[in-house]
Amino acid sequence: MPELLRRQRLFGVRIDVGDMTAAVAQVIGRARLRAGGLVCVANVDMLTRATQTPRLHAVMEDATAVVTDGVPLVWALRRLRREPASRVYGPGLVLELCERAEAEGLSAYFYGGMPEEVSLLEAALRQRFPRLRIAGIESPPMLAAEPPADPTTIERINASGAHLLFVGLGCPKQEFWMAAQQPQLQPIALGVGLAFALIAGTKSQAPVWMRNAGLEWFYRLCQEPGRLWKRYLVGNSRFIGYCLREWLLPHR
Repeated sequence: MPELLRRQRLFGVRIDVGDMTAAVAQVIGRARLRAGGLVCVANVDMLTRATQTPRLHAVMEDATAVVTDGVPLVWALRRLRREPASRVYGPGLVLELCERAEAEGLSAYFYGGMPEEVSLLEAALRQRFPRLRIAGIESPPMLAAEPPADPTTIERINASGAHLLFVGLGCPKQEFWMAAQQPQLQPIALGVGLAFALIAGTKSQAPVWMRNAGLEWFYRLCQEPGRLWKRYLVGNSRFIGYCLREWLLPHR
């Protein structure tokens, strides 16, 4: 049996340690059962938000899994927790799960993104995984920051027979949306943020060397400075502060 993810805590927030193989095995095992659940794909932004946002903290605490999408989280787990953590890159997780779903005859539903983006996403997926069963793909109207349960959407997704539900609404909206729908949803839901745009090709991906060096945030900042400067200034500074505090004052 493959090793599953192991629970750990980083700065008081739940995070799971493991690699891509463990993450895929755990998600697929749950997907086969159509027993619901949700997966958070955590980076520095999500982790630091959770330290300041009790509701997001609670969603992560109750999640089926919280995987390590951000390279700095992997570094912190290795340095501060002595954990052999590996990166579970969000877009890569989507593609790995689609490959497994195609091989096992499972179906996937995609929820989020702009209309033109989801059309390109569907085309890219069908080209890459021609036998993948796409149960549905939709671009919802603008949602509230903390969306309530939507019985019509839940019924539509459940009726599609989907085993996997990929949600691309951005953090923390997608986490709040998944938590609100999750009690009645049958597929396991994964909040995958920017993955839709990267797979669709509507946004460019950072070079491999930048991703491996933990500089993907800088690549995105250069693309959208007006929208992202505050997020990275506050979130990254807070994360560095947490790391320094725990490294210098571990007993606190």
